[in-house]
Amino acid sequence: MSEHSEHEEHPEDDGYTGAATLVIGERELDVRVTLRGHFQPIDGYYRWYGRIDADPAVSEAVGGRKTKATLRTPGAEADGELSDPDPWDRYRIMGTSRPPFVVQTTLDHADI
Repeated sequence: MSEHSEHEEHPEDDGYTGAATLVIGERELDVRVTLRGHFQPIDGYYRWYGRIDADPAVSEAVGGRKTKATLRTPGAEADGELSDPDPWDRYRIMGTSRPPFVVQTTLDHADI
C-alpha cells in the first residue's frame, strides 16, 4: 500500500492545506482544511473538494445536515456545500468553479 497522498498521486490537482474561515449564515468559524481541485475537461468546470478538520463549533453550526457555506483562505474565497460528517466528525466541503485557494493559471512555472 502506498503512503503517498492523493495530491502526490495526481500531481495535476491543485490544493491548499491550512487555516481557513468557514462562513455559515452570519457565523464565521476559524477552521483547518485540506482541499484539492481539478479541471474537468468534459464539462469545462473546475471542481474543488476537501475536508474540514473535526471541530465542535462546526458540528454545532451544521448539525449533520447538508449546508451551504463560504470558505475563505488567505488567497481566495468561494461558495460551496458541506455534506454529512465522516465517522471522525470531519465535514466534506465541495464546490464548482472558482476555488477558495490560488490556482496556477499560467505555464510560467509549471513542470511541462
